[in-house]
Parts: sequence; C-alpha cells; structure tokens
Amino acid sequence: MDPTGSKLLVTAGEIVVEIMATQIGQTFLEPGPLVGPFPSGAPAIFIDQAARLGQACGMIAAVGDDDFGTLNVERLEASGVDVSAVARLPGVPTGTAFVRYAADGSRAFVFNIPLSASGHIATTPEATALLGRADHVHVMGSSLFSPAVIAVVEDAVRTVKARGGTVSFDPNIRREMLDSPGMREALSSVLASCDLFLPSGSELFLFTRAQDEEGAVAELLQRGVSTVVLKKGAEGAVHYDRAGRTAMPAFAVEEIDPTGAGDCFGAGFVSAWLRGAPPAECLQIANACGALAVGAKGPMAGTGTLAEVQAMIASAGGTGA
Repeated sequence: MDPTGSKLLVTAGEIVVEIMATQIGQTFLEPGPLVGPFPSGAPAIFIDQAARLGQACGMIAAVGDDDFGTLNVERLEASGVDVSAVARLPGVPTGTAFVRYAADGSRAFVFNIPLSASGHIATTPEATALLGRADHVHVMGSSLFSPAVIAVVEDAVRTVKARGGTVSFDPNIRREMLDSPGMREALSSVLASCDLFLPSGSELFLFTRAQDEEGAVAELLQRGVSTVVLKKGAEGAVHYDRAGRTAMPAFAVEEIDPTGAGDCFGAGFVSAWLRGAPPAECLQIANACGALAVGAKGPMAGTGTLAEVQAMIASAGGTGA
C-alpha cells in the first residue's frame, strides 16, 4: 500500500461535537451521566481517517467561533486535513449531537445541525480554491440536511466531475433526517453522478426496485455506478463491479463504540481505491479501519494511522478474519 495519496480528496458537510450517554438504556428524559465533547460529524470522521492514512485531503465546512469549533478544527489539522475551507462563524454555535444506546445495539440521536454553524456552510472563495485542486469528492447523505448545504455539495460534485474527477457516496441516512427538506431529491441527484457507492445494509435498496442484493447491485451498475461496496458490519463487506464480486470478512474485535466505524471504513476504502488498489486490498484496508474505530470510545478516537492499519492486517495473517 502506497503510504501517500497523490490525488486530492475533498468532502463537504457537518462538523459537530458528540456527547454520549454512558449507560445502555439511558434516556434523555431525565438527568444522567454523559461523556464528551468529542470531535465528530460523519464527513469529519471520514476525512480525519483519510488524512491519518496519508491521503491528501481537505474539507468544506463551518464551525462556530467557540470551544467546540476549536476542538474540531485542531483535531482535523493535527491529522493532516486541509482546513482552509472550514469557516469560523461568530454568532452561531458549532453543531452538537447527543447519542444514547439501546440494549439491542441501536442508537438514537438528538441533533442541533441545521440551526448551527453547519447550516451556514457555503462555497466560499477558500472552498472554490480547494475544489479547484480536487480530484475526488466524497458525499455523506447525512450532510444533505438543508437546501443551502445541498447546494454546496451539488456544486462540489459538478465542479469535480467537470474536471474529470470522481465521486463516492455513502448514504449514511439517520431516520431522524429522512424528512429534511430536499433530502430525498438530493440523495437521488448525488447518486446520478456517483462512481463509487458505499451503502450499509438496507441502504442498498434506497434507490432500486429490486429487493434482493444481487438484483439491486445489477440495477445500480446498469445506471452508471461503476463500483458498489456493501457494508455489512460484523459480517464484513462485499465489493461489486462489472468484473464480478469480492467478499471480505470483518476483523474479529471487541466492540466498544460503533460510532464512526462506517465512516472510517469508507475513508479506508476510498483512499485505497484512489490509489488504484485491487478490490481485495481496498476491502482489507477498509475493514481494518472499521475494526480500529469500534475499539475506542469516541467518534475519532479509533481512526487508525497507516502503520496501525497495516499492523492489524498483519496480525490477522493478511485476512479480515
């Protein structure tokens, strides 16, 4: 695996702090113990992981002129992310996400994103300059939460595609966000320009008539998507393209916190894919990133360096099992 990515990867979207309930089954209907703040936001986790792998990357975003904003920007900058297009906005707070955990492993969130600085993301001169150097843009469905941000994301996609670049798309849909204005239409618009599609589980069927895996993948490939990577959590992941199917089991690890695992998986896959690595290697790296992510408390606490990813792969004998 080449330790540096020569292509410039850019994402756009929300930056938040995450504050977590500490007990399984805890609610937000009464006082309870919390831990945080942690730097977070799906595209921020993604780009942090990409940078820690040595991938050249940057982010278009906005944070408040507050401690939460500083926490996030300093984390991304320390990891190697180009933060020149992350605006610091006085008068509006950095976004927040409070999360609680159910006994069945599911999570529920209370978000303040559209009314936060993230709701004011814009294609600033700094963002235009970053996109002018970009080879690839990665879109998170969670970032399509308001018309203003949708416009920024769609502009980024158009700009990069017009320059001959590529687009990856992780639907990353929270049920709390599906009814946001323009969300469904924006998801379909991004898919139409997508080269690499990275759904989790049932997200595979969001845009297809088929309700079986093989049929849904075939439909997506026929519509112009070149690669589909289906994330299956503890079961690993499957890569599909017109050449066939490649499956890779997950690494066997103890799960401490699942937050950000899919984002880290995506960053590992996209970074390897941009370097032209074969499907099995891309999946192996992505699975290792996801496994490291679930082993630490906090959305970015488990983003692995290239050396850590390589060590996990070596410890498993070069497989995901």
